[in-house]
Amino acid sequence: MENPVLIFGAGTIGQIALEIFKSNDVIVYGFLDDNEAIHSTEIFETPVYSFTDDEGYTKLIGNKTEAFVALSSNAERRTIIEMLLEQRESMPTNAIHKLSVLAQNLTIGHGNLVDLGAVISSGVVMGNHNYLFAGSVIDANANLGDYISIGAGARIGSDVKIADGAFIGSGAVIIPGITIGENASIGAGSVVVAPVAANQKVFGNPAQKV
Repeated sequence: MENPVLIFGAGTIGQIALEIFKSNDVIVYGFLDDNEAIHSTEIFETPVYSFTDDEGYTKLIGNKTEAFVALSSNAERRTIIEMLLEQRESMPTNAIHKLSVLAQNLTIGHGNLVDLGAVISSGVVMGNHNYLFAGSVIDANANLGDYISIGAGARIGSDVKIADGAFIGSGAVIIPGITIGENASIGAGSVVVAPVAANQKVFGNPAQKV
């Protein structure tokens, strides 16, 4: 990537994204964040400029500057991504740590975060705007939609299908072939041995509906 990056969100996810871009020697122009208290401050020597809708900065997105959206709220992320698409005709870039492992034979969309030590195996199909945190593993031929969060150390078995908006907690294990429904939530450390319906929350070993 030749262009510098502007990160939307200066919280924990934004700081992870900053580290990822630095690992690849990509210049981070700065942060935009809606917490006014941190404006005009620096995070790891990277400035926090203004609000996420400040046109003085968002107008830079396009030919000369890339964007990455680093917010935990899917609703807030969607708002910013839609703004970037409509006003700047620009899709957020991927943040992929140089110490992650990606197979050659896979399909990956845009705006994804792949953190330190994450592994994505052969045949995986992954959509847009997903977060794969440190040490998470996506086994062969798994299929991931959009806006999915997979916690540190989680393991997604082969041929698993995860629908849009699902949350997989840290250290969770999903055995091969399982389907996880839209906006479902898997508690940290859970072992999922049966399909999880849309909007359902499960926890435990084996995971049970909460």
